[in-house]
Amino acid sequence: MAERARARRSAPSGAPALQAIRGLGKSSATNRLIQERLRLAIVSALAINEKLSFSELRQILDTTDGNLSVHARKLEEAGYVECSKYFAHRVPRTDYRLTAKGRQALMEALVRAMRQ
Repeated sequence: MAERARARRSAPSGAPALQAIRGLGKSSATNRLIQERLRLAIVSALAINEKLSFSELRQILDTTDGNLSVHARKLEEAGYVECSKYFAHRVPRTDYRLTAKGRQALMEALVRAMRQ
C-alpha cells in the first residue's frame, strides 16, 4: 500500500506512459500481476517499443533502480517480459522486451477496463 502511494507521488503527471494507463490499474478485473501501477507502466512502455534498456525504462517511468528491478523481475518470472543482459564496450547493459504472453495480458486488461 505504501509502495503505491510512493509511486503516485513520485510519478510525474505528464509522463506519457503513465497518462495512457491512468485508472486502468484500479480495475479489480485486471490481471493481478499487472494491476500494480509501475508494472502496468513497464508493460505499456514495452508495448510501444520493440525493446528498452534498463536506463531508458527508469528514465521514462521516473523511478528508482531498485523499484524498477523488483517489478521487472516479477514480470520476467511471469513470462510477460524478456530480459537480456550483455556487455557493450565493457559496460553492462540490460534490455527488456515484451513477450507475446505479456502483450496478451495487457490487451486483456485493456479490454476488461473498457468494459467497466
